[in-house]
Amino acid sequence: MSAPNLENSAPSTEHRPAEFIPWLEYFRSNPAYHRLIEAGIDWDAPLTLDPGTIQAFARSFQRFELGESGEGKRLLAKAALHDDPVYLAALELLVREEQKHSALFGRGLQHLRAPSLDAHWSDGVFTFLRRRLGLRTELGLFLIVESVAMGYFTALAEAAPDPVLRGIGRRIAIDERNHIRFQIDRLRRGFAHTPRAGKLLMGLTWTAIAAGSAAVLVVDHGPALRACGLSPLRYWRDAMREFGRAARLVLGNGAPEPLGPVANDFR
Repeated sequence: MSAPNLENSAPSTEHRPAEFIPWLEYFRSNPAYHRLIEAGIDWDAPLTLDPGTIQAFARSFQRFELGESGEGKRLLAKAALHDDPVYLAALELLVREEQKHSALFGRGLQHLRAPSLDAHWSDGVFTFLRRRLGLRTELGLFLIVESVAMGYFTALAEAAPDPVLRGIGRRIAIDERNHIRFQIDRLRRGFAHTPRAGKLLMGLTWTAIAAGSAAVLVVDHGPALRACGLSPLRYWRDAMREFGRAARLVLGNGAPEPLGPVANDFR
């Protein structure tokens, strides 16, 4: 018996254009809100962290700046094959938001007086994998990476020992919460007609990738997590819990909770 086909390899008309209109409206309205949040960050606040803490956040921000900097050309080209112009337009705006996150991490590095990275092995591996996959599997990888990193942005927003770093964390956490929901919304539709066995296989595959991704995150960003009051082991457990919730929304066979964007407020 052959394994179920888990990839959308051909153009599809499974989405009606109206389904992603709320997302397109959300992304179009975001720039004004972003400017409001960024105006509240005191970019000129003095840096009072000790050298070890500065190094911890600098190493962390260097990796995130690099990881968020992609242009998304291949992803958008794959999405263009699926005959949903509204979804494609929303996805283009999401890619721009991710690029803005890279710029914010760059500003954080300037505040920390640290240089940017030209390359890092973890970003290279992720880029290599996603460029060789179809749209649905690439979106699945993004969902995994974003869900296991969500706790980092939340910790940064709530507990970073520096006001500029907290402001950057809050600004990015607001976006990432809805980025995860956007990926869930698209993937849930993409898996709607996948047999239960196929969903189970995909869930097991995703879980293995998520466990590895969370492990890489706690190794690469462990000192920054500790500076925010989180132990790496606790973070790994919480990250897997966040991933599991997202995966159940995509692959679960019960009635899913309503998605779409949530209000722009972060606590």
